[in-house]
Amino acid sequence: MKPDEIRKLEAYLRGKFKLDNLQVRARPKKDDSAEVYIGEEFIGVIYRDDEDDDDLSWNFQMAILQFDLEEA
Repeated sequence: MKPDEIRKLEAYLRGKFKLDNLQVRARPKKDDSAEVYIGEEFIGVIYRDDEDDDDLSWNFQMAILQFDLEEA
């Protein structure tokens, strides 16, 4: 993803989740996705979906492990 696209996604997610420490970071060797962090903790990946030129979208995928629920 391009840097301006990553900045826009980061601003959107920060506002949506009300988290100033949320970061969207480029992935090495990948240009169709970016990583999402809260602080230094990796929480998921955003994938760019541009198969249909008229309907660009992004999909956020986050795995929640049973271990994570036990810590809550």
